[in-house]
Amino acid sequence: MKTVHEVSRLSGVSIRTLHYYDRIGLLHPAQVTEAGYRLYDDTNLERLQSILLFRELRFSLKEIKVILDSSSHDRNNILEQQIKLLKLQKEHLENLIDLACGIKAMGVNKLDFSAFDTSKIDEYAKQVKATWGQTEAYKEYEKKSKDRTPEEEKVLGSGLMDIFVEFGKMKEKDPEAEEVQAQVQKLKDYITKNYYTCTNEILSGLGSMYSGGGEFTENIDKAAGEGTAKFVDRAIQIYVMRKD
Repeated sequence: MKTVHEVSRLSGVSIRTLHYYDRIGLLHPAQVTEAGYRLYDDTNLERLQSILLFRELRFSLKEIKVILDSSSHDRNNILEQQIKLLKLQKEHLENLIDLACGIKAMGVNKLDFSAFDTSKIDEYAKQVKATWGQTEAYKEYEKKSKDRTPEEEKVLGSGLMDIFVEFGKMKEKDPEAEEVQAQVQKLKDYITKNYYTCTNEILSGLGSMYSGGGEFTENIDKAAGEGTAKFVDRAIQIYVMRKD
């Protein structure tokens, strides 16, 4: 048996989060002593490992609870889909690493652009986009934005970036801090007011997009300071976890 402090040190999950998992029925300890101390066995640790895996795969806590409480067949099907996507991403990164190592060792003496081919991942993204286009959120966005002028869109974009600049001033704080979480709420409310109803699921996906590299990450970090995009993502995921 391990105490909640030992589990926290072993897993990197905060004690507060472990208490929260217990409160929402996601991860109950094996035993609670008369003094109120939570004790965890190996079965609990295996479940925690699965929780952390599915969190990394961007499932919400509600979804994780359903997955872990479902049949092993359903869990394996979900994992198989995620493994396929991860392998595509891994293959792409390995190609980029090989290209970078080749350039470092020998310079640019061979023109090879295959490492930049993201067609497989792009096809997956296209499918996601097609699905997104059928959602109520997308329809709401179209309705709100159809009569806006380019100048109005620019003002809204500037207002959104101002929120990220405010995040940048907070990035030395704990992302769980009340001030930071209030800023996440402000971001969510701004998106809902000006673009579409920002559910926690959508917010979580936006956080992943902000920190996932590319234009979004670059623009946020350029305006608000290096590391802001990742900080915003961490703060968002904590917000969503608490609301699940």
